[in-house]
Amino acid sequence: MLLDTNSAASIAEMAALIRTEDSSLDTMSLTPVGAFQNRTVTLHTLMREVTESLAEAFRRRPAQAFPMLYFACGKARVGSTALSNLFGMTGMPSYYQPLKAMLRDAMVGQPLTPWIIPQAADQPNLFSKETIGPYVIAESLFNPLKLLIDAGYPPHRLHLIALDREPASALASWLDKLISRASENTLLAHYIIAALSAARVSSYARQQGVPVTHYVYEVSKEPIASVRVLFDRLGLSASFAEDAVTSWQQPGQEHGSNARVIFPSEAAIYKVPNLHTSDSAYRFQPRATGAVTSAQLELLERCGVNDVYRASVAACIGDLGLNAAASSRLFGERAGVAA
Repeated sequence: MLLDTNSAASIAEMAALIRTEDSSLDTMSLTPVGAFQNRTVTLHTLMREVTESLAEAFRRRPAQAFPMLYFACGKARVGSTALSNLFGMTGMPSYYQPLKAMLRDAMVGQPLTPWIIPQAADQPNLFSKETIGPYVIAESLFNPLKLLIDAGYPPHRLHLIALDREPASALASWLDKLISRASENTLLAHYIIAALSAARVSSYARQQGVPVTHYVYEVSKEPIASVRVLFDRLGLSASFAEDAVTSWQQPGQEHGSNARVIFPSEAAIYKVPNLHTSDSAYRFQPRATGAVTSAQLELLERCGVNDVYRASVAACIGDLGLNAAASSRLFGERAGVAA
């Protein structure tokens, strides 16, 4: 289908295709979008090209030589960069969306630079984050976990950290931070696509036997307790340190220099001023939602974005073993709905 980002009906039709995992999503023609995409191409072709490049780096490696990869994924603007910093502060190599960087190169016909991961003997544990969206349909639909598995990353060496954030807050962040790169209607449409696509990644992980831990941004209101439980759930209790949560490097200071976030090379169009908040610790950053219109909120409900979030909250409460009191503090009335 041809998505009309100015039409709520067209956006809802696309949302229905995503929720039912319609195969036409892989083969529909994706037309060029300014500097972000200069090819008319299908998602299937882009996924195949990235998979083949990854496979070149993976295929001669035995399963036991792959590090355990803690793979965080969600729609954009869900606190994933802060989580990358947190894992990096523990001393673990922490990668910043290497797969989306490859996809973006493929969208403009650039040669792909495969993600080269260390040997397990050198680095037994890795963290990587990928976000879905925001600028074009391809990056709002792609499944980065499928790229890894199809390229040969052993599923038993993966653990998905499924990220989410309260829908109005996340959308408000898109509209505030990304408006210099895309129109409001485009961002709204791609936000809905990305939110629903992120849920598909979790479903795919379960199909492939990959463990899933749901980690919803609102739990960072109580950062030390939440991160401690997350690390326990991941089997990383020995790597947890309160300093990694509370004491990050600030300009002009030397502490926290063990952060090991590894960034890909990306085109200048992706360097958005003030995209990420500079902070000295891992913490919750509230987002005002007054600019989100009632029509936009209604479309989130209509397209199933709120349903995805409610399911994420319920799964997060279960995965982290949150009791009723903690759930209420972190999620408010959403906790009651989720339960």
